[in-house]
Amino acid sequence: MSSSTAHTRPQIVGVLGGMGPQATVDFMARVIAATTADSDQDHIHMIVDHNPQVPNRHAAIAGTAPSIGPDLAAMARRLEGAGADFLVMVCNTAHAFADDIRAAVTIPFVSIIGVVMEALAEHPARRVGLMAAEGCLQAGLYQQALERAGYETVLWTDAELVRFMDIIYRIKSGDRANDIASGLRRLAAELEFRGADILVAGCTEVPIFLNHGDTTVPMLSSTDLLVRRTIELALPRHIPESPL
Repeated sequence: MSSSTAHTRPQIVGVLGGMGPQATVDFMARVIAATTADSDQDHIHMIVDHNPQVPNRHAAIAGTAPSIGPDLAAMARRLEGAGADFLVMVCNTAHAFADDIRAAVTIPFVSIIGVVMEALAEHPARRVGLMAAEGCLQAGLYQQALERAGYETVLWTDAELVRFMDIIYRIKSGDRANDIASGLRRLAAELEFRGADILVAGCTEVPIFLNHGDTTVPMLSSTDLLVRRTIELALPRHIPESPL
């Protein structure tokens, strides 16, 4: 399915969510905010499997826990059975198991990695600072895509990644302290200092606290880009203004 596909009716999006809960709610709120609507009926029909019981993605990628592929496949089948026309997943790290999702259903699955890479191609940057979680980095989801496209990836040190993961788990626990946003700004600045000329917020918890104006170089929000693609596909005549 592409953004140019013509539909005779609005499309229903199936959302694999709960990884984490706040990121899923943030995604849904952004879809609603970016949709021009005069009434309830103008909004997008979203079927959401908000499943925080999916086991730890990082442990599964590291091989210290079973694959979460069967969990995600079951969610995808439920969403297809409930009437979804296409699927999205509000977790970058879980895309390490995207093949399990695609194999489980007959409807399209939209990759958050793919939509970020498409947006990146519209920018002149060549050194990409990657703000992503441990499992996403270990799986090489963005690094492989960036290398294929000819970009250089700028990564955190091990110590900086520890700081980032501490912030992410605080967000997942419901922490809203002011030092979370400032901590993310400092971590973004570390990547900028090492020469990143664009940042990718490759973790859906990041845009909850870090905004486009908080960095000195452009930042691509994987959440915002997935929101935009979701609206393009669900309401193909409604293309929201880019947040970038």
